[in-house]
Amino acid sequence: MSWRSISKIIYAAQRAEGAGASVRRSIGVLGMRNFTPFVMLDHFNVAPDAGFPDHPHRGQETITLVMKNYMLHEDFTGKSGVLRPGDLQFMTAGKGIVHSEMPYSEDGTNVEGMQLWVDLPKELKDTAPRYRDLRAEEIPVVRPNDKVEVKVISGKSYGVESVKDLAYTPMDYYWFTVLPGGEFQQEVDISYNAFIYIIEGKIEFENNGKKEIIEEHNSIFFERNGKGVKGIIRGDKTANFVIIAGKALDQPIIQYGPFVVTSKTGVHNALFDFQTYSNGFENAKNWQSEIATGVNKNLFDEKANESLIRHGIPLKSKP
Repeated sequence: MSWRSISKIIYAAQRAEGAGASVRRSIGVLGMRNFTPFVMLDHFNVAPDAGFPDHPHRGQETITLVMKNYMLHEDFTGKSGVLRPGDLQFMTAGKGIVHSEMPYSEDGTNVEGMQLWVDLPKELKDTAPRYRDLRAEEIPVVRPNDKVEVKVISGKSYGVESVKDLAYTPMDYYWFTVLPGGEFQQEVDISYNAFIYIIEGKIEFENNGKKEIIEEHNSIFFERNGKGVKGIIRGDKTANFVIIAGKALDQPIIQYGPFVVTSKTGVHNALFDFQTYSNGFENAKNWQSEIATGVNKNLFDEKANESLIRHGIPLKSKP
């Protein structure tokens, strides 16, 4: 197999976001405005008294992975739920949505996870909003050897395929855990852009004949010049990272805050529609989520019962 070379490396420095939250952003920054179809990548670390209260979206999909503690969500269509460690949510904003994403932890520690924004193909920008919560129990896990473990969130890795029909934009998402000295590889569709974000550990890549070791909190963006990516874990620390790839879209990306459109006119329209509660934002008028001002234990238990226990899913589960 031919391996892709590295195009760019971006260090995700900490920055403030939302209401008192902290994120490490490596897509949607000066050095990497976007990487079609990807518009933003945040590695978030949120205190229980912080969060992302009621806010709008249009024109993109958001994919949220919770790694530690819980994240609650609620939107103006009446949908709500709780994400546990190892759970994901695929949300299609489409024509317009207003929602809230608020953290909760039983011991007061921070909530940690990843949120990825994916551009929608222009013909689907006006689609109706939808949600798909992907539970940890639904995610196939493959262990090709005693050093490599892959959670196959979306796509196919080492012969194991994921759940289907998660996002409108074709994309792959793999969560790797690799022991020191372990070597990994992942095939990538030639039409897909691909990158790796290192949550923990150090990875050695061979790039244009030279070896390069890249440390945690960096994103590695690859050229579309090969059929896969591979690396070796260096140092004495287990590596924890995601490999994400998506079909490159032949369309402009114009982002204005929470709106992702294809023209400046689209920005004006989104602002007007949101401010006038029209063309997709009708439900925003006089709406406020129950979780917007924070989540206490009683509210958490109520929401957890509604979204999980009624479906026979245990609240606590290991990722």
